[in-house]
Amino acid sequence: MSVQVENPRPSAVAAVIGLGSMGFGMAQSMKRAGLDVVGYDITKATVDRFVADGGRGAATLKETVQDADIVVSVVVTGAQTEAVLFGSDGIATAMKPGAVFVSSATMDPAIARSLAERLEPLGLHYLDAPISGGTARAAKGELTIMASGSRQAFAAARPALDAMAAKVYELGDAAGIGAAFKMINQLLAGVHIAAACEAISFAAKQGLDLQKVYEVITASAGNSWMFENRIPHVLAGDYTPLSAIEIFVKDLGIVQDMARSERYPVPLVAAALQMYLAASGAGMGRDDDSSLARLYAQLSGVELPGMNKEPQQA
Repeated sequence: MSVQVENPRPSAVAAVIGLGSMGFGMAQSMKRAGLDVVGYDITKATVDRFVADGGRGAATLKETVQDADIVVSVVVTGAQTEAVLFGSDGIATAMKPGAVFVSSATMDPAIARSLAERLEPLGLHYLDAPISGGTARAAKGELTIMASGSRQAFAAARPALDAMAAKVYELGDAAGIGAAFKMINQLLAGVHIAAACEAISFAAKQGLDLQKVYEVITASAGNSWMFENRIPHVLAGDYTPLSAIEIFVKDLGIVQDMARSERYPVPLVAAALQMYLAASGAGMGRDDDSSLARLYAQLSGVELPGMNKEPQQA
């Protein structure tokens, strides 16, 4: 008697647009979870690297999404997200009916709402899903995702969300809510990095042993996640960009614009933003955001590890 074996259910096809420091890890995480992943990036070498890692690559945006059930966009800005969807090579008219667009860019909530309002009448779903956690967590599938959208959008995106994140916060049924949560996170993150860099540079000005400062502060009430995470970059004199200065020029600028429209004061954001702008103007825009410590050091005549290294030009 023969036993008929059913064909296994095909895995969902996920397209990842933007294979940068975060997108590459997110694509890897989905591939490990069994999704059929196709990747696209404006840098062909990055696509080739993903193919060498076992993924599929595409040469154009529309080719990337033509068979995809889930499209994860990991570009940087709202303007870039709009171009991905509705630009000259935009994917809005190339996506499968019923597919979901998962937007991971940090943007003004009003832009997220506008994009959803334009996409959903085409028979597609929009999930507002900004991310937090950094490159290492992206590679491990352990991101935090702050998501909002319709029940159908969440259901369609679930295989990708489960693969990419340790925590998925379902924050509401409309686009823009997730974006607003992310901006609160970025307010805190940007200010905390600036405070950490100010503190370690001030410690150097006092002639303190910086390794000992790190040991003491991380065991004390003044510690923060950003101090603990970023100050080792300063101590090593390694400003390889895991998260660049320009990210917080953008994000704190969005926070300040949002606050101004609400007539809400954000003086700490304003002060931190000026430091990021100064670091960018000094040629550190593409360097790690812990480069604020170098800026403080330059302003005050302090020597930090790696001070003689040339910054990458923005």
